Amino acid sequence: MKEKVSSLVDESIKELNIFVDDAFISEEEGKKIFNIVLDSDEVIDLNRVTDASRIINKIMDNSSLLGDTDELDIYSKEKGE
Repeated sequence: MKEKVSSLVDESIKELNIFVDDAFISEEEGKKIFNIVLDSDEVIDLNRVTDASRIINKIMDNSSLLGDTDELDIYSKEKGE
């Protein structure tokens, strides 16, 4: 899953110095959630996550990867722990 998402979005978000670290589907409270985890060589602030999310949302909406998932959740890895 990660490879498919990376191939779709990494080129579009590389100028933000962000890349896809993981992508997976989870189930929470009966909902299927498509998770995309972002990472960087530096700490990712909320503004960059927001900018990346806007780009990724558009790309994912035009792909068939979301399938029958109910939500798309895009977030960054935590650093320093």
